[in-house]
Amino acid sequence: MNRLTCLALTLTCLSVCRGQQYRIDSGTDASAPSPTSAPAPAPKSESRPPFGVAVSISTLGAGIQAATAVSRTENVRFGFNYFSFDRTFDKDGISYDGTLHLRSGEILFDQYFGKVFHISPGMMFYDGNKGNALARVSGGQSFTLGGNSFISDPANPVNGTANIAARKYAPEIMLGFGNLLPRNRHHFTANFELGVVFKGSPSAALALTGNTCAVTPLGNSCGSVANNPLVQSSIISEQTKINNSLSVFKYYPVIRLTLGYKF
Repeated sequence: MNRLTCLALTLTCLSVCRGQQYRIDSGTDASAPSPTSAPAPAPKSESRPPFGVAVSISTLGAGIQAATAVSRTENVRFGFNYFSFDRTFDKDGISYDGTLHLRSGEILFDQYFGKVFHISPGMMFYDGNKGNALARVSGGQSFTLGGNSFISDPANPVNGTANIAARKYAPEIMLGFGNLLPRNRHHFTANFELGVVFKGSPSAALALTGNTCAVTPLGNSCGSVANNPLVQSSIISEQTKINNSLSVFKYYPVIRLTLGYKF
């Protein structure tokens, strides 16, 4: 082997050794597979919104509501409703000056199926819905109670009160679209729902005072309402008739539109 051949072998050996040393120093291994990139972290699920408030208009009156989330698909909602309406009307010769009061408090459990549809069973824990009226018959005017006719005494006209009330609590159920606490970044919300309150039949009470008169061949015979058995039985008959007409409201329909804000 001549010198040139020895020199070439020496240079080749030095080159290979330096390459191996570089791979060792740099911590890489040519035979090792290339590292794969780490999987991207899963997006964090959004936390449940803590609180929301809303105003509403419904067949229960104007209302205010508040809600808090208990899970990803469940809310608890509280509400109060209020409305008053005055009206004067005549019925069977009796003039009524009445006021309708709608006052109620409720609690609902919203169970969501999907993003917006919900079924909401609940309880009206305070039912102050009622009607009150002052009743009067002008002196000398005829009127009818329970199918019987009477005449109000001009000297002491017939007057009294009429009241309609229901039990103080009632179960209810609602179906609706919308969420007071949407599980997204939106803050303003809308909710429309339909439902029914199982109020039971309202009860009417009619109380009259004054005198009534009967026309006889000898003239008018007047006497106290309280001491006239026919008037008292006629009042009971009239109450029964009113209660029968109110029985449809034992299932009180609710239609409600709500606009809210989630904090």
